[in-house]
Parts: sequence; C-alpha cells; structure tokens
Amino acid sequence: MNIRTALIAAMTAGMLLTATGCAVTRGQETVGAYVDDATITTQVKARMLDNKQVAGTSISVETLNGTVMLSGFAKSANERNMAESIARGVNGTKAVRNEIAIRP
Repeated sequence: MNIRTALIAAMTAGMLLTATGCAVTRGQETVGAYVDDATITTQVKARMLDNKQVAGTSISVETLNGTVMLSGFAKSANERNMAESIARGVNGTKAVRNEIAIRP
C-alpha cells in the first residue's frame, strides 16, 4: 500500500510540474494551492481504491481550495457515507461536498 501511494504521489508531482499553468484556470490563487488540492485528490482516491467497502472507480473526486467534491454512484448509503468519511480523514481537507447518488 505504501509503495502504491508513493507511486501515485510521484506521478501526480510529475504531472503538476508540467501543468502548473492550470492553477489560474481552476480558481486557485497560487501554484501551491493547486499542488495541495491535487495532493488531497490523489490521497482521497488512493484511499478509496484501497478500501473494500467503497467502489473507488465509480466515485469521482475533485478538490478546490481544500473543499473536496465527491460525485458518482454508490450501491448503498453506507458506501456513500464511507466515501465521505475517507475524504474527511485526509490531511488538508477543509470541507466535503458529497454529491454521490445511491443506485443499487
């Protein structure tokens, strides 16, 4: 799990170095805010993929200024709540908007 998380973080860092101009278009004030948001998004997604109770491939994660927005579909209210709990548990998350729809 640690190797996987490190690999994801390294890939994200590489992507951010080549796409730092995107910060202005996404609404962040600085490149640092963009990097912080990308790190939060990566950590939330990695934790969802590692968690057996959450279908990480069915849930989309976006972060803007520390606010994580979850969207997509869950099979139950428990899965929806677990995804929100995972997002809240990531360091740097200021708020979570849970827009996940329940679809059996």
